[in-house]
Amino acid sequence: MKNAEAVKVESLLKQKEKYLQDKSNTILRHALSQTVISQVARTQDRVSEIDFSFSKEVKTMSATDQKRSGRCWIFAATNVLREIIAKKLGLKEFELSQSYIAFYDKLEKINFELEGIIDLLDRDHDDRTLTWLLDSAIGDGGQWDMFAELVKKYGVVPKNVFPETFQSSNTHVMSTLVDTELRKFAGKAKELNKTKGLAAVREEKNKLYAKIVNLFYSSYGLPPEKFDFEYVDKDGNYHLEKDFTPKSFFDKYVGEEVNDFVSIINAPTVDKPYGKTYTIDYLGNVVGGKPITHLNVTMDRMIELILSQLNDDEIVWFGSDVSYYGDREKGVWDDKSYDYQTPFELDFSADKALALDYGISTMNHAMCIVGVNLQNGVPTKWKIENSWGSENGKKGFYIMSDTWFKQYTYQAVVHKKYLTDEEKKAYEAEPIHLAPWDPFGSLAD
Repeated sequence: MKNAEAVKVESLLKQKEKYLQDKSNTILRHALSQTVISQVARTQDRVSEIDFSFSKEVKTMSATDQKRSGRCWIFAATNVLREIIAKKLGLKEFELSQSYIAFYDKLEKINFELEGIIDLLDRDHDDRTLTWLLDSAIGDGGQWDMFAELVKKYGVVPKNVFPETFQSSNTHVMSTLVDTELRKFAGKAKELNKTKGLAAVREEKNKLYAKIVNLFYSSYGLPPEKFDFEYVDKDGNYHLEKDFTPKSFFDKYVGEEVNDFVSIINAPTVDKPYGKTYTIDYLGNVVGGKPITHLNVTMDRMIELILSQLNDDEIVWFGSDVSYYGDREKGVWDDKSYDYQTPFELDFSADKALALDYGISTMNHAMCIVGVNLQNGVPTKWKIENSWGSENGKKGFYIMSDTWFKQYTYQAVVHKKYLTDEEKKAYEAEPIHLAPWDPFGSLAD
């Protein structure tokens, strides 16, 4: 680094002397020796404003639990679908199998990854696109459009038909092993293509794919081809419907409705003008499926669209960054409940556009909005259905302040019917292509 300045020991010693002159630093140092930084910065001044009272709530079922996996996007999306199914059948409680969706997501992602590697055979091993593809590999994360393509292709099943296994709820080791094989394939495929050509590469791909599929059969179990659906409705009446396939079950109770949802984002960055639609290269799971598509809208417009859906008693899938200003035990996300400025003289907040451009923040978790508190028509806080079990928050439900929502919410999925004609036209237009590493290519997990 030309003209770079080194740290001077003398300057550090002077800074230490200055630090010790302020006795509040001693108190702070003692506190931090026993407590996490976030708890020291936590303030109780907002307690009365952040409670679980809302002017509008959608009645929903019990919170779900993704356990030690990154399947939040699947859990949030199946929560949307189960509400659709429950209303049609009059169910008080119901849960779809997230493991069933995750199984096919893994198999599709592996094929997507292998085909991506083959598409980039002419690139050097340190090519940015190839290294991004190999780094992302087959983690658990995803986005709404990826979910929609899976259920349209494979259908859905009730949770009791395809329950969790230890591996489906604890995916880290399994995914790491498969990632290793995919990266090995990238190196081997490059050499095979040079010596024996593309046909040999595809033969090697098919062999590896078959072995990995067997690993997932062993890890997840065998997905059902047919099943009977029995349930008791909210009035206590027993029902039995025989000989469903996962696809026929989906077609009967959801079907084309899944195509009515569109992804909207709030990206206030210079490179993404509002009113335009975007897609991300080399991001997806189902080869040949609909590309991931986002319509960029202002935050005010995003709020309007979400409120429209809540007012129709339908919950909203959304993606946000839960890395900041959160209390998992109490179930609260609120930037105003933390004061880092007083103890540290540091303001960790950042302009939303700057945070996106410089990797400070990006979408990393999907949940469902199920309620809102309005004062004079303006939201002050939101009720969230999470997928971290029922032990934390209020039986698994969480709350976020409106200021946190505006700063850290990046994506929502709403019915197309709420869009204006101009917005519908923009959504259906040819999308602008973004690089794979664009922040809106991040996956919720």
